Amino acid sequence: MKYKKVLLKLSGESLGGSDGKGIDEGMLARYASDIKDVISHGTQVAVVIGGGNIFRGLSGVGKGFDRVRGDQMGMLATVINSIALSMAIKSEGVDAEVFTSTPMEPFARYYVRDAAAAFMQKGGVAIIAGGTGNPFFTTDSASALRAAELGADALLKGTRVDGVYDSDPEKNPSAKKYDNLTFDRALSDNLKVMDLTAFALCKENSLPIVVFDMNKQGNLLRIVKGDNIGTIVSGR
Repeated sequence: MKYKKVLLKLSGESLGGSDGKGIDEGMLARYASDIKDVISHGTQVAVVIGGGNIFRGLSGVGKGFDRVRGDQMGMLATVINSIALSMAIKSEGVDAEVFTSTPMEPFARYYVRDAAAAFMQKGGVAIIAGGTGNPFFTTDSASALRAAELGADALLKGTRVDGVYDSDPEKNPSAKKYDNLTFDRALSDNLKVMDLTAFALCKENSLPIVVFDMNKQGNLLRIVKGDNIGTIVSGR
């Protein structure tokens, strides 16, 4: 296996299925099955999920929401998604635990790095919810932070496209896909791999980002094994 410990970043919209809203039980089951396959091959897994299928704090600001309160609502949305995924993973026979960045017992355990790492070492999936616990930070930033804290070999960003392109492949059929990118090239070409805070964290900690199509069953295991799919963004 190429990666022994990974953090998987999923968007909230991905859990919403075709319309990106609410929680699609079929998508949950598919993701849980893919995660089980990776765990069964001995790789440790943590997961961070967004909350955009339920509420997106930043877009709420334009509708009269205070930014801080809006971001807090978004954090709570990630907890709902995380609890749903944990139940789906448990139904696959794999232990899963939700950890939150702010105390939220009895819904979840308060996130402590060593506790999450120990849980992963025992073969459990640590699902880390609530973002960083602070407004003005996205779940991209939270995923980069937790991946660095946990000593992950890579941050895997599951999307609905099969990598990073020089333009939107859904709008431009001639868009060019990158197999490998340096952090500096991605920045200079303004390729929106992750937000800038997340990107800086990954670059400073030499943490590669792998962008891939999570909606194709089996891709997660292929990435962990080292198959040449998706786009790897690294320091070289």
